Amino acid sequence: MRLETGQVAVVTGAASGIGLAMARRFAAEGLKVVLADVEEAALRKAAEELAADGARVLARPVDVSDRASVIALADAAYEAFGAVHVLCNNAGVGSGAEGRMWEHEPNDWKWAFSVNVWGVFHGIQAFVPRMIAGGGPGHVVNTSSGDGGIAPLPTASVYAVTKAAVVTMTESLYAHLKAERAPVGASVLFPGPHMLRTGLWESHRNRPERYAKQRPRKTPYRSLDQYEAAMRKAGHAVDFTPVEEVAELVVDGIRADRFWMLPASEHSDRQIRARSQSMLDRADPAYLESFILD
Repeated sequence: MRLETGQVAVVTGAASGIGLAMARRFAAEGLKVVLADVEEAALRKAAEELAADGARVLARPVDVSDRASVIALADAAYEAFGAVHVLCNNAGVGSGAEGRMWEHEPNDWKWAFSVNVWGVFHGIQAFVPRMIAGGGPGHVVNTSSGDGGIAPLPTASVYAVTKAAVVTMTESLYAHLKAERAPVGASVLFPGPHMLRTGLWESHRNRPERYAKQRPRKTPYRSLDQYEAAMRKAGHAVDFTPVEEVAELVVDGIRADRFWMLPASEHSDRQIRARSQSMLDRADPAYLESFILD
């Protein structure tokens, strides 16, 4: 798909991190941008910064776990700009789950699924029929994670399960779009290959009361900065991928109509090969052993 001046891009989770980087990159291409986020103050700041740089911006507070909220976002986008060409279902949260999988609180699962899985589906249902009806080219990008889509991360099982679901949902979307012969593409995004400076570590700041934790969190790390400091103090290197590189990957992937938006990484390639080979061999998942906790 060609990205052209005047087209419209919608990005959820757009107030910070990957979402804001994508919005900036789309604006640099001359696209109008619709920013959606649950965090209103940060959303307002992001919109003001983009507008000051000359972008045409519409900002809407949105809770992607609420279907009506996402439908209202679509209504607002089409009312303001008349079309949507790019949809990035990017909003996501870390669940805050701790301990063994069977010890996780039900609310950790409910919250993560409501945002990471239902939020993506709500975006698809609210926008894709209108994008198809528009008749023009379009593209949907759903943000997953290497923790779920490449090699499941047992130490973050709730998050990993939700992100694995995003991969399968996007594969299904791709197949349905092809069956409709729609000029709308679909991609699954794996940010990385290293850690990213996003608000995911501080997801608890926006956790709704209806999904409140029943037990206090045990982790000593309340933020990414605390985790990074602890790792460096222990002598471990912590590498970060700039969010701008992820945004560039997305733009390149849309132009190439690339389904797997997966950055080049020998580490990721080894994980993919090991997982695939384990399945072909009908063997135990040895590739998980390095993650197993005592």
